Amino acid sequence: MRYSILGTTQALHDDGTAVVIGGARLRALLTVLALRPGRTVPATVLVDEVWDGDPPADAVGALQALVGRLRRVLGHEAITSAESGYRLAADPDAVDLHRFGRLAGDGTRALEEGDPAKAVAVLDDALALWRGPVLADLPDRGAVAARWTARRLDARRARLTAALALGRADEVLPELVALCADHPMDEPLQALRLRALRDAGRTAQALAAYEEVRTVLADRLGADPGPELRALHAEFLHQEPVRRPSNRTPGQEPAHAPGRAAAEAPVTEPARTPAPHAHGNLRARLTSFVGREDDIDALRDDLAQARLVTLLGPGGAGKTRLSQEAAESVAPAWPDGVWLAELAPSTTRKPCPKPY
Repeated sequence: MRYSILGTTQALHDDGTAVVIGGARLRALLTVLALRPGRTVPATVLVDEVWDGDPPADAVGALQALVGRLRRVLGHEAITSAESGYRLAADPDAVDLHRFGRLAGDGTRALEEGDPAKAVAVLDDALALWRGPVLADLPDRGAVAARWTARRLDARRARLTAALALGRADEVLPELVALCADHPMDEPLQALRLRALRDAGRTAQALAAYEEVRTVLADRLGADPGPELRALHAEFLHQEPVRRPSNRTPGQEPAHAPGRAAAEAPVTEPARTPAPHAHGNLRARLTSFVGREDDIDALRDDLAQARLVTLLGPGGAGKTRLSQEAAESVAPAWPDGVWLAELAPSTTRKPCPKPY
């Protein structure tokens, strides 16, 4: 016989067919016994948990009658009597909750030992045992249910970490996004989402997600993100730009940075087709841009933390050029490129005559 308490309480024959267990108190009694398989549960504990602190006048007689009904359903040998209580005659692995605990521990150890493929397989088996809220038929399940629910979340984190190690960022992102929405202040989980976005090539979305987490932590806890999240944020800001295909014309020799000539294969034959056009519509620079590095660095930081950044200054101060330079410096972080949207009037007004 196998028992399931990760959801509504069930008893299953070895062939998988379910035993009909009628009555809320009968299911509660089986739940309390299945929590402690192979161990004697004192009668006082059974009465307190089954009747939720409100026992009947003849509690001992009521418990004996309830045990008798459960034996008729499961078989007399399923529940044994002891001097002070009753015991479910089953190994821990015959109860899904305890089997989950064993598999979750095995999967986590596999991940720690550097075997993410085994970790994913074992943790999938563990998580598949959950059919609903743990101990659903126990009247007062608060503390125990919370502990096992937390263990389930730990197992999901470990499984997602293993999947990321196997290069499955796109596969796990939907689950991570949903989990992070349910647990907005769970920093290890949020760090997994940022890593998944990074591994999926969505650095800009990762930066936006960091800002969301930072805002939530500041609003609810008055605290900044922890070291792990801050380190990821710094990594995103200072990562190497993505090398894009060259736009040189056929036959034109490429320019190599010092020390990198040996890493490039020599061009022995001109390209037959033009290189693909880069994303975005930023204008080509006709003159060099000297100075204002501090302003560009400040703009990059602002763009990583806000959806809208506004430059203010008098006419002719160089706001447009500075914004274009800053946009060009962060272009590799945006998969769809950086685009310039002109907001100037579409018609030209005739200027007023200057006074002499």
